[in-house]
Amino acid sequence: MANQLSSIKHIVQLMLENRSFDQMLGFLYTDKGNKSPLGHPYEGLKGDETNPDDTGREIRVYAIDGRATNPYFMPGADPGEGFQNTNFQLFSSYTLAPGAVATNKGFVINFKAAIASDLAKHYKDTLSGTDPSEIMGMYTPEMLPIMSALARGYAVCDHWFASAPTQTIPNRAFAAAATSQGHLDNAVKVFTCPSIFGALSKKGIDWAIYGYNRDPLTRLDYPDTQAADESHFGHFQDFQDRATKGTLPAYTFLEPSFGSSGNSQHPNYDVAAGEKLLHDTYYALRNGPAWNDTLLLVTCDEHGGNYDHVPPPTNAIPPDNSVGEFGFDFTRFGVRIPALLISPRIAAGTVFRASRGTIDHTSVLRTIELRWGIDPLTQRDRTAPDLGDVLTLKAPRADDPLRGVSIPVSSAAHPNLSSPSKLEKLHAWKVSQLPIRNEHGGYDHIPPDLSSSAAIGDYIRDRTAAWTQHLGRERDRLKSHSSQRPPGPSTKPPRGKKARALKR
Repeated sequence: MANQLSSIKHIVQLMLENRSFDQMLGFLYTDKGNKSPLGHPYEGLKGDETNPDDTGREIRVYAIDGRATNPYFMPGADPGEGFQNTNFQLFSSYTLAPGAVATNKGFVINFKAAIASDLAKHYKDTLSGTDPSEIMGMYTPEMLPIMSALARGYAVCDHWFASAPTQTIPNRAFAAAATSQGHLDNAVKVFTCPSIFGALSKKGIDWAIYGYNRDPLTRLDYPDTQAADESHFGHFQDFQDRATKGTLPAYTFLEPSFGSSGNSQHPNYDVAAGEKLLHDTYYALRNGPAWNDTLLLVTCDEHGGNYDHVPPPTNAIPPDNSVGEFGFDFTRFGVRIPALLISPRIAAGTVFRASRGTIDHTSVLRTIELRWGIDPLTQRDRTAPDLGDVLTLKAPRADDPLRGVSIPVSSAAHPNLSSPSKLEKLHAWKVSQLPIRNEHGGYDHIPPDLSSSAAIGDYIRDRTAAWTQHLGRERDRLKSHSSQRPPGPSTKPPRGKKARALKR
C-alpha cells in the first residue's frame, strides 16, 4: 500500500505532559498476547515486569484500580525529572561509568527519593499516603477509554522515544527546533535557534500555535515565533473554530493547560481531564470539512519519571555542535512516550514502527519537511525517520472508533488547585522579560504577586496583550517610515563609462 502523505493538507500535534508509554498504553494489547488486530507485534507489558525497592524487594507492575481513591491522580506525587534522575531510573546511578547499559531498574528507588524531597520542601501536591510502589501502577484501557479506543482504532507507535533523556523544555525544543542547543533542564529560558514555524513562514506556508486557555508558551521560545504575526496564535477555542470552518493551517501545534487544575496529564494532575482534551481535539477535526486530509499526532513530551520497561536506543544523531550540559553528547534518546497517529487514511489496529532509525519528536519535523519541501533544521531531523508510511489508505475511512465511548470523569479534585505549576512559573518569567516600555520610557519591570495560578494567568494575559500592542505599533511605525522614504537610485542599466567599468 502506497504512502499517502501527499494527500495530507493539515498536520495537527497535541503534546501532553510527562507520561511514559507503559504507564498509559502498556496494557493496551496484553490480553491479546501483545499483538494488534492486524497481527502487528506490540512491545507492551506482560504483567511480570518488576523494579526493586531500596530493600531489594521486587515490585511488580500492576493495573491501577478505578475504584481506588484518586485513581486518576496516580502516581500520587511528581516523580523525579531531568537528566540525572532519568539516569538513575535507567542505570540505577546518577553518574554513568563508560559503557553503562540501561536496565530500567531504578524507578521505585528514585520515586521514593522524589516523595521525600517533596515532603521536605512542604509541597502540597503530594497526596497523603503516597507510596514508592505507585510508580509501578499502570493505566488500563478501561481507565483510559478515549486514548485506548483511538490507539486501537487508528495507529499507536510503540517505539517513539523522547528526543533527550531529560525533562520538558529541552524535549519541547527538539519538537519545535530539532535541538535544545545543549540544554538539559527546565532552567533554560530562551532559545536562539530557528524553529519549524519560522521555516514554514519562509516558504509562505501557514502555521499556528494554540494554548488551551492562555497564550501559548511556545510563542516565547524562539526569535521567529516572537516576531511572528498575531494571527498565528490563539486558544483552543480558536483551534476549534478554524477546524469547524476547514481553515486550519498546514501545521498546528496544541498546548494543554499546564496548571494543576488543567488537562496536561502531568503527574499528579487529573488524567481524566486529558482524556476530555483528547476527545475534544479529535472531534474538532473529525467533524470538520478537512478531516479526510488531516493527520493528528498525540504524544507526551517526556516520560516524567514514570516507569517504562524498554531501554532507550543509543543510536541518536547529535543535532549540532552545541556543548551538552553534564557532558552529554546527545547520542542517547529519552524514555518511550505514548504516541497516537490518527487519520482516516490509517488502517485500524496499526502498530507503527520506522523501517529505519528511531522515531523521536523530530520525526514530526521530518514529516512536515518532506510534505512541504522544508529544509531540515539540524542533523537530527535531517536523519530522522518520517511518519508518512503509516498513511496507507487511499480511500479515507468513514467509521468512528470513538462512537459510544464515554469520557471518564474523576470523582475528586486535585488538593492544590490554587498554587502555580513549574511551567506556569516559567511562562510568567518569560512574559516578564518581554521588551515593553514602562511609563518612564524604560524597560524595567517588577512583576506583581504571582503566588497563585489565577494571578499568573491574569499576568500572562495582560502582559502578552501589552506586548502584542507594542509589536503592532512598531510594525505600523516601520511601514510608515518605509512609505515616506525618497525614491531609491535609478534601476535603469548603466551606460557609457560606468557600464564599461562594471564589465571590467
